[in-house]
Amino acid sequence: MQHEIERPQMIGRREWLAGAAGFVVAATLGRPAWAADEVPESSQPASFRYCLNTSCIRGQKRPLAEEISIAAEVGYDGIEPWIGEIQQHLAAGGSLEDLRRHVSDSGLTVESAIGFARWIVDDESERKKGIEQLKRDMELVRAIGGTRIAAPPVGAHGKDAADLDLAAVADRYAAVLELGRETGVTPQLEIWGPSKNLSRLDQALEVLKRCDDPDACLLPDIYHMYRGGSDFAQLASLPGGMIHVFHVNDYPARPPQELNDSDRVYPGDGDAPMADILGMLQKIGFRGALSLELFNRDYWQQDPRVVAETGLKKMKAAVARLA
Repeated sequence: MQHEIERPQMIGRREWLAGAAGFVVAATLGRPAWAADEVPESSQPASFRYCLNTSCIRGQKRPLAEEISIAAEVGYDGIEPWIGEIQQHLAAGGSLEDLRRHVSDSGLTVESAIGFARWIVDDESERKKGIEQLKRDMELVRAIGGTRIAAPPVGAHGKDAADLDLAAVADRYAAVLELGRETGVTPQLEIWGPSKNLSRLDQALEVLKRCDDPDACLLPDIYHMYRGGSDFAQLASLPGGMIHVFHVNDYPARPPQELNDSDRVYPGDGDAPMADILGMLQKIGFRGALSLELFNRDYWQQDPRVVAETGLKKMKAAVARLA
């Protein structure tokens, strides 16, 4: 049986800044562009876009161009490719313009992309290389029509990684946000549930507040929030404009520490409080993309069109229950 969330009351921005992540100096920060005096609450029907993260069908080892076609054929609005797939397309003799045209002709948008640059690490030399890699990744994404990329805690996620100072992380995130303005691709701060650093939503919120940048944004993920012990109810206190893409998946009814990425299942097939999560997104005014992100090895043995179509139907069914 799915567990339920105790719904908190919607709170204003000043209250959110002062207390949502226990960050005592947040009330002195300036006003980010995405924030309002009050967290907007919407009673309108949910109007989300639907996106396919290519992780869902990566086990079938199809070229990116075919994955784009599959996403369009089964009815998605967008695609979220991995940087490695773009590089493989180029290595096979394709061009970035080919991909951009294919995405456009298919009626899709590149909602985001998945990369693994080490922008967050303490080592200055390694971090410099990571930022250079991130710039190259951003340029690839922009060339195929995308405007966003994931920024997870790569390099600071292992169990032996040093504990990062969140103020330093905020400075580093501010630096890559500036890089994003130069390239036209916004890095979205992503938590990883099993990570040594940035494993919880409250930690990410503290980074965003310290950063105090108008383009600062979050890339939440249902599995990672559960895996890292985040409180789903915190979503209800966020400004909807802080989230552009939301990773959708579900998980079995097992303790979080026993799960790994391959345990992700279709939305509605697991124990996540899906209606509460989607309902909170609707109420805060989120109008971005729900991106299906799965790594289920059983699904990887199936026809990729069946997997993509099943995932889309289950996402839409979950949203329809909000009506």
